[in-house]
Amino acid sequence: MNVPTQPLSEITREAVAVLVRELGVARTLRFLGQYRTGRGDYTAERHHFLADPPLEELLEQARRLDREQNA
Repeated sequence: MNVPTQPLSEITREAVAVLVRELGVARTLRFLGQYRTGRGDYTAERHHFLADPPLEELLEQARRLDREQNA
């Protein structure tokens, strides 16, 4: 079986045309929006934002909130 090769850009163009024809422009854009390439290092960012703060920092926040509420 001999399948002719086609540039990826041509396949993409045809695929988008089919999606637009079947789904319409707005739904096609919404669908394609799922496949954006992200940036950065998700794992490192996740560890940074979900890291447990030091106990002393938590105690200081609690003390500050207590002072603000009792002032």
